[in-house]
Amino acid sequence: MMQGDQGNPVWRVALASVIGTTVEWYDFFLYGVIAGIVLNKLYFPTGDPLVSTMLAYVTFLVGFVARPLGGVIFGHFGDKIGRKSMLVITLVIMGVATAAIGLVPTYAQIGIWAPILLLLLRVLQGIGLGGEWGGSVLMAFEYAPPDKRGFYASLPQMGVSIGLCGASGLVALLSQTLTEAQFLAWGWRIAFGASVILIAIGLWIRLKIMETPEFQAVKDRGDEVKLPIATLMSKFRRQVMLGLGIRYIEGVFFNLFAVFAIAYLTQELKLTRTDALVGVMAAALVMCFFIPLFGSLSDRFGRARTFFWGSLICGASVFPAFWLMSSQPVNVLAVWLAIVIPFGIFYAMIYGPEAALFSELFDPHVRYTGISFVYQFSGIFASGLTPIIATVLLKFNGGQPWLVCAYVVFAALVSALCVASIKPPADEHEIVAKWAAK
Repeated sequence: MMQGDQGNPVWRVALASVIGTTVEWYDFFLYGVIAGIVLNKLYFPTGDPLVSTMLAYVTFLVGFVARPLGGVIFGHFGDKIGRKSMLVITLVIMGVATAAIGLVPTYAQIGIWAPILLLLLRVLQGIGLGGEWGGSVLMAFEYAPPDKRGFYASLPQMGVSIGLCGASGLVALLSQTLTEAQFLAWGWRIAFGASVILIAIGLWIRLKIMETPEFQAVKDRGDEVKLPIATLMSKFRRQVMLGLGIRYIEGVFFNLFAVFAIAYLTQELKLTRTDALVGVMAAALVMCFFIPLFGSLSDRFGRARTFFWGSLICGASVFPAFWLMSSQPVNVLAVWLAIVIPFGIFYAMIYGPEAALFSELFDPHVRYTGISFVYQFSGIFASGLTPIIATVLLKFNGGQPWLVCAYVVFAALVSALCVASIKPPADEHEIVAKWAAK
């Protein structure tokens, strides 16, 4: 088994990263799953279902707006103090905020304070996740051998699919076993309370790992920069701008299927909430296997090349996927296939190599800040705005999803152009040449 310089098996580090990101993404996307089916009714009761759903999605967006702040704060200290300590702090912040959301009284109970409290806790969620993702990715990336960095850096990415699977699966189970009145009254709160157990497990594992050898070398040489964000913006501006564009399709595609599709299927196509959630959960399960596959393929063929073709394939898949959903709304199996194939398989082609791709854009002394800023700032327009944009386009087009699909294709073309513009690192050229020689 591969060992890090300080005696940490790389698999133990990878496991700690996977469990941590699973907890964080479960917490973060549980809100997205619940937003369009519960929070719009209990916390934003306007009398107009569209307006209520839009308001619920605005608080969903707020979490994405807060994430760059968390990325800058924890990226700063992660590049100056270390990766591990930031991972522990962010996990606690995220867990406390999520558990507290499950305790917030409804609008009928405390009036305007209900959405205000929800908003504040969503901000805390965003700050926590904003600092967590970069640290988890770097723990795996910086411990991995150079020719397997794509694979190991893709393992924390599985936390997205596992967390989404857990969130949608638990909500689907509660929806199936409880009456509508019970689910709205208290059932949905169980899903938020369950995060406490996950946090305890994540902390126990993360406290057992050491700092990464690559960052420890930076500290030993005294190469830490005084203000990482300033160095990032002055010396790595091109990488930042390209990174923001690269992530466009990934954020749009994920939130289209993980968040918007649930509201679309239940409100427009009249699918049951359970059937819609099971489709998303199945896609998340399939994704768990394909994320490391495409991460490994990026070690063989290159990050940029894998991501480029993944972007175009994702863009091309959205029209047939929504055509199948809209034309076969009573055929649940067809609807599930329309979600599982593009979301469970094609999406993994971009999300698998993404972590290593972003990590290789930046030098170690600003890497935590760099990948956190790119990933989290792009989340505002690429992820947080997607459910709102899709809802508006759907309404504008009379309930037909074709303008939504066109928006996804636009995002895919932007990302493909940006990823084609980056120069792969020297070690990636060497790795690809090694594989070609075989």
